[in-house]
Amino acid sequence: MSQVTALSPSSSPPRRRRSTLVLSLVGALALGALLPAPASAGAVLAPPPVREEDRADQDHLVVAVRHAGGRIDGVFEVWCRPAGGRHPDVSGACRTVDRGTRWGRDPFAPVPSGSLCTMRYGGPATAHVTGRWAGRPVDATYDRSDGCAIERWDRMVPLLPALPGRRPAPPA
Repeated sequence: MSQVTALSPSSSPPRRRRSTLVLSLVGALALGALLPAPASAGAVLAPPPVREEDRADQDHLVVAVRHAGGRIDGVFEVWCRPAGGRHPDVSGACRTVDRGTRWGRDPFAPVPSGSLCTMRYGGPATAHVTGRWAGRPVDATYDRSDGCAIERWDRMVPLLPALPGRRPAPPA
């Protein structure tokens, strides 16, 4: 069995404790004078410089649509901020991707593996989206092979073309 011995406040003379405290404070102040001043001591902290790939005006997507039929097939280009490019609805495409962009979530993420999806077939259409969005590279493939894939496609309309049998997009 171990014993713990507690010292009472009166175990050392009061004068000695005060002098030790004063010497400790003087030592700490002297050491502080030798160390560089912290950045918050009057210096203004600036954000890191913006890297070229992180610039918001670099949001650029290329959408390649195949097997959708007719004039829907093709390669379309979208620039956002300012909006531009060769796409039937550039501003709508930018709003759609903006709406799906959240911190920590990829608006172009594939359907999670193990998801329960209806066995509904939406046709042979495919789309491949590449480029940069919110400073990150994009390389996403879309199809309409089951209910989850159709829903994922429909969330990206009008970036991706609206196809027959499509449900209306949720309000923004």
